[in-house]
Amino acid sequence: MADATISTFRGVFGRQGGDIIIALGVVLIVMMLIIPLPTVILDLLMAINLMLSLLIILLVLYNKDPLEFSLFPTILLISTVFGLALNISSTRLILGMGAAFDGRIVRAFATFVVGSEGSEGLVIGFIIFIILVAVQFMVITKGATRVSEVAARFALDGLPAKQMAIDSEYSSGAISEDEARGRKKHLDDSVNFYGSMDGATKFISGTVKVSIVITLVNIIGGLIVGTSIHGEALQQALSTYVSLAIGDGLVSQVPILLVSVATGLIVTRSISDGSFGDDVRSQFSRQSRIYYVAAAFMALMGILPGFPWYLMLPLAGITGFLAFRLNRRQTAEAGAAESEEKAAGAEPQEISPIVPLDPISLELGFGLIPLVDKDQGAELLERVTRIRKEAALDLGLVVPRIRIMDNMRLEPSEYAFKLRGTEVGRGVIRMGHYMAINPGGEREKLEGEPTADPTFGLPATWITESVREKAERAGYTVVDGPSIIATHLTEILKHHAGEILGRQEIRSMLDTLKNDYSAVVEEVTKAYSLGEIQKILQGLLKEQVSIRNLVAILETLGDFSSVSKDTGYLIEKTRQTLGRQICLQYADDNRSLHVLTINPAVEKVIIDSRTETATGDIAALDPDFQRNWTNAAANAVKAARDTGAWPVILCSESARPLVRSTTVREMPDLVILSVPEIAEGIQIESLGEIHIGEA
Repeated sequence: MADATISTFRGVFGRQGGDIIIALGVVLIVMMLIIPLPTVILDLLMAINLMLSLLIILLVLYNKDPLEFSLFPTILLISTVFGLALNISSTRLILGMGAAFDGRIVRAFATFVVGSEGSEGLVIGFIIFIILVAVQFMVITKGATRVSEVAARFALDGLPAKQMAIDSEYSSGAISEDEARGRKKHLDDSVNFYGSMDGATKFISGTVKVSIVITLVNIIGGLIVGTSIHGEALQQALSTYVSLAIGDGLVSQVPILLVSVATGLIVTRSISDGSFGDDVRSQFSRQSRIYYVAAAFMALMGILPGFPWYLMLPLAGITGFLAFRLNRRQTAEAGAAESEEKAAGAEPQEISPIVPLDPISLELGFGLIPLVDKDQGAELLERVTRIRKEAALDLGLVVPRIRIMDNMRLEPSEYAFKLRGTEVGRGVIRMGHYMAINPGGEREKLEGEPTADPTFGLPATWITESVREKAERAGYTVVDGPSIIATHLTEILKHHAGEILGRQEIRSMLDTLKNDYSAVVEEVTKAYSLGEIQKILQGLLKEQVSIRNLVAILETLGDFSSVSKDTGYLIEKTRQTLGRQICLQYADDNRSLHVLTINPAVEKVIIDSRTETATGDIAALDPDFQRNWTNAAANAVKAARDTGAWPVILCSESARPLVRSTTVREMPDLVILSVPEIAEGIQIESLGEIHIGEA
């Protein structure tokens, strides 16, 4: 029965005890302002107030981060109101009871500070009280208030830059998404905390002012009550009420003093990574020479006439001994570090057998660092993040974080893209200039430095801001540095998407998909290995076919798993499943495809030249026929594009991969579709037929 009762008590108060205690405490504070308290209760509450203030300053000293005590502004308000309520209650009892007042804590403080009996003790006690209040108000409270104001302002002003710094680290892959989210939350909490502290410090300064008024009221009111109501002599009333007023004032000032010091500490330790004790121990033991200097100075003071040598010389000895111990420890640490360096130099360091390369990296010359500088907006970082999201939507490929770093081997204005350590693109950016790209045709010549667009190789010119408007009127495409790099990155991701997709990424995709489509995932993973699935998805990505509809791709692989395991065959069947998606990718607004067909005789030659290789079937054409064929295809495509159309080549299913293999080197962007890929509702507009005789 007793155990059940205790368990019930713990269950109720474990969940609700904190709220109940706080509610009762607030009610008690309000009641203290109205109802007189017995002196025993008053002593208990004053002791609790002293203990609470001591706990507050100890928490601040031992916390490593100000946000570990984020409740401090609220506690500051509660403790202030609690102290004022005690002050009012004690004033009521002092004035009402006079010499009969038996509050032990107030009388203990009065006796301890006043010390001497009679007028001398009262004057000394009053002076000490005034000095304590002055130090509290003019030094500690005022300083803490000012620091809180500055901290709040700087925390708010620095918020955008710090947020961009976090975005920069996240975009470069230095931190994870969860870590970036946690840092941003910590940043927001810091701003809110220092903003609250800016207002909370006003409670302390107001309390100090009120305590002075209450003390004066206690003295003046006590003299009036004592002489006129209690019939005491002036000297007796003066001795009684001044002593009690000073004791009461000190009882209220000591907790406020502790809380004020805690306030100053918590707002001045924003850059600390450890507790106050850790910081003191670390920062006061870095230099032994300063203790030698201090020891010598103290010894010199000790031998000068008039100074207490019996104090100075022992202090000098203790300081010198401390300097000796610190110096010996630093020497030992330096020797250990030197030994480690020698050992590392004498023996070859063990290098990890696997040094992973960044999947994608962007290297910048030092002249391009401002593009990713958080103090200058870091516009490029935002664009890189946006491009990664767009690639996920367009290709269905989750692009790894792109590591951005400086490379002193590059020219100051150069940048380079690397895929697993191998360069796949390079360009030049003129800081402070714009690139005016000629999209085609004859246009007015611009003043500037001739160049070429690093992404598509189009002729361009570096121009200044003053020429920008003229270039736009002339029909040039004008872009800035971040836009050039962003466009270049987009094209690199499209052309190298197949290389980016690895087995680990496929495993993650399948694991995610398994939550909702477990049946199809289990069927496909039983029939195909990860490597086989990877080759099929890479084959689609190489021709910029999005794999976002992974469910349809896997279902197609499941349908044909018993028919063939040939990668080329499965890629073609998967393309046919995604036919509508592929057609709409290249169709115009009217759902029409502009196609070039191949002469049947030419197509037959290409099909007959089929040769099996380890990487798939290719067309092994005669060199002369190959040259004539590619020239004819290139001329037909160019003629179609000159009319404003963007043609695709349409051929039979068996010829499509072979036609692709014959044109991919000279025309990597050429789109080749097979007849089964044409979805229902897609209109075909023929632009002509490719003949070898046209070459």
